[in-house]
Formats: sequence, structure tokens, C-alpha cells
Amino acid sequence: MMGFTAVSQVRPTIYLLPGQGSDKRIFDSLNIGPSFNLVVIEYGTPEKHMSMKDFAHQLAKKIDTSRPFYLVGVSLGGMLCVELDEILNPAKTIIISSAKNREELPGRYKFQKAIPFYKIIPGFLLVAGSKILQPIVEPDRRKNKETFKKMLADKKPRYMKRTVDMVIQWERESNSDKIYHIHGDNDHTLPLRKIKSPDYVLKGGSHMMTLTNAREVSKILNQILMD
Repeated sequence: MMGFTAVSQVRPTIYLLPGQGSDKRIFDSLNIGPSFNLVVIEYGTPEKHMSMKDFAHQLAKKIDTSRPFYLVGVSLGGMLCVELDEILNPAKTIIISSAKNREELPGRYKFQKAIPFYKIIPGFLLVAGSKILQPIVEPDRRKNKETFKKMLADKKPRYMKRTVDMVIQWERESNSDKIYHIHGDNDHTLPLRKIKSPDYVLKGGSHMMTLTNAREVSKILNQILMD
């Protein structure tokens, strides 16, 4: 089980960025070596019309760059890590079940950008829709069903509305070659077929694999971090 400790004077820090429908609990089952301090970045609600890059600049203020640090992000958190990688100078950036640029997003995101019907949907319906669709799109969540239900239940409608807009309007076209990408071949939210040159593909891994396949994900993370 992963432990969260106070920032040490010696050990480098890994900043963990959760996905849109999750929080620090998505990382609870990871087992990362004792050589690192683990700090989960809490988002808060983005300002209206805030871009992914703007939000990353806001989150960058929470990161201590005076000592070595790493970035690890899941889904939306991975996209934010891509932006932070350009703003800051992490030792390594690792994204899980995420996208490195907008070309890796499914076609439905591009369609919604061109025809933004989602803008007229109230935030509370986006939350309700996620509760209905998540177990259908990613049935693997049943392994940790109660945790996923609780994480979604804690999401505020305004947060969901603004982060949905942030992903759909994401403008990044390229990314650094030093970003490590871990993806599952059973991810239905961000399908593997759209991902260009992932560094690690986890067989049977879904969009929820940080929690549902924590042992395998931990092994890969430790390999990257200690390399």
C-alpha cells in the first residue's frame, strides 16, 4: 500500500496527478519504492474557459522545483503532466491511460469541438452521465466498484463541466520525446489504437488500470523511476 509522507530534505518527490473522475484514491494501491516522497496534486475547480495550458500554469505553483522531482499523471492528469513538462523541468514525466497530444484523443472529442453540443449540458448531468456510462464503457472498474463510485460522487458539477471543456478544447499538437507513456490494450475511453508509440502496453489493462492492475503498473513505474 502506498504511503504519503512529509516532504524530505533528501528524497526526490513524485507529484501524482489524478484523472477527471478520480482523486488521490486512484493511487492508493500503487507500490512505489521508498526512495521517493509522494505528493498528490489537488486540482480545485478551474476558472471558466481556462485552457489545459493555463490550468497547468496554475498547478505549477504547487510544485517545489528547488529539488529533483518527477511527474506521474493518469488520464486528465497525464495531459496536464504533458503541459507541466514544458513549463517545468522534471527529472521524468510519466503518463498512464492518457494522451500526449490531441491527435491521440478519440474522434468524438474532435466532433464535440466542431459541434459543441456539450456546452448546453448542465454540469450535474455530466456527473450523472459519468456515473451511468463509466461502468458500461470500462466494466473493469467492477474490481474496485465502490471506490470508483465514491470518487465520482465527490465531483462537483462545475468542475466536471470545465474539465470536459478543457479536454475537448486541448490544443497541444506535439510533445517532448522524454515523456514515458504507459497504456492498456483494453482501454475503451482512450483506445490504444489512437496512441502513437506507447512505451509500455499493459495486456488487459483498462482505463482504470492504475487501481485495477496496480501491481503491474507499479512494476513498470519503478522500472522507469529507477532506470
